[in-house]
Amino acid sequence: MTYSSPLLSRHGAVAGAGVDAGVAWHYGDPTAEQRALERGGAFVDLSHHGVVTVSGPDRLGWLNSITSQLLLDLGPRDSTETLVLSPHGHVEHAMSVVDDGETTWLVTEGSKAAELTAWLQRMKFMMRVEITDATDAWAVIGEPVDAEGTPDETVTWRDPWPRTREGGTRYGLPDDEHPGTERPWRLVLVPRETLAEAAAAREAAGWRLAGTWASEALRIAAWRPRLATEVDHKTIPHELDWLRTSVHLHKGCYRGQETVARVHNMGRPPRRLVMAHLDGSGHLLPEVGAAVEAGDRSVGTVTSVARHHELGPVALAVVKRSTPTDVDLLVACDGGDVAAGQEVVVPGEGVSVDRPAARGPVARGLNPR
Repeated sequence: MTYSSPLLSRHGAVAGAGVDAGVAWHYGDPTAEQRALERGGAFVDLSHHGVVTVSGPDRLGWLNSITSQLLLDLGPRDSTETLVLSPHGHVEHAMSVVDDGETTWLVTEGSKAAELTAWLQRMKFMMRVEITDATDAWAVIGEPVDAEGTPDETVTWRDPWPRTREGGTRYGLPDDEHPGTERPWRLVLVPRETLAEAAAAREAAGWRLAGTWASEALRIAAWRPRLATEVDHKTIPHELDWLRTSVHLHKGCYRGQETVARVHNMGRPPRRLVMAHLDGSGHLLPEVGAAVEAGDRSVGTVTSVARHHELGPVALAVVKRSTPTDVDLLVACDGGDVAAGQEVVVPGEGVSVDRPAARGPVARGLNPR
């Protein structure tokens, strides 16, 4: 059954499409919505996201053993994020994680919630855990707030991006220079039947209801990777600078850990994330999946695209690591190719800031493929 948010009945609502189908793309004035969101005076209906809960005394130790982040000492209302990787280290699931002292809450893309629940059930074995796809019971609201939830608030996840977590590392800019520091963000879970009431309460407090056009534009400008857009069947977290917040390099073994360690210690990610500043003079906007070229060579694809209220048309793209970092790109677009300046997210040398020094000759071509 196709989901449709009750907030789509609002005057001026234009429905989203693709990965954001079911909620509003905007409510008639996307530029004003984006500005309000950036200054902390708006919220976004993300009720198409999925929610999975894990309860039981073994929940944190068990999740710690099968995902990429250290979760053993996760306290009540502490937020983090973690990945499920394939045996070869490719990203399969990404989860926003918060624990309330009795239940661990996992927020993911709505299309992946059932799949994630099924995978967790298969990995349960004899552990004392109960796993539930709670998407039908809980809706998600996005807010530009840099704070964990309080004891008198409903379940709330604070986005850690781009603050490099203990045990993580970074390929890109230092935390205090990263554009993501300008994007406070958290997800608030409300009972699904109270979504309209929760929206009305925020509007009564002076906040504006915004669409995903606004939230996606700010996410792109923050270089923030997203499971539904930047990840394909070949993605490893290094390519998206996702070791900052979603991977602990010094915890015990988990599926895909060998690839994570090998690429970090000795290899280089085969691809890298860039932000593209698109030429807006022709008023053309490429589609997600559009080919990216450097010179006469195809080097990657567009993963996310939006019109930013200050930066103009922007996109995230995943390109070959060998693509020169100092050249303009060309993005395929219906109506004519669009030139794009690239902003480096993951450096072309493909080496993290804390990579161990080589003890001897390193074999060429070390990568997970």
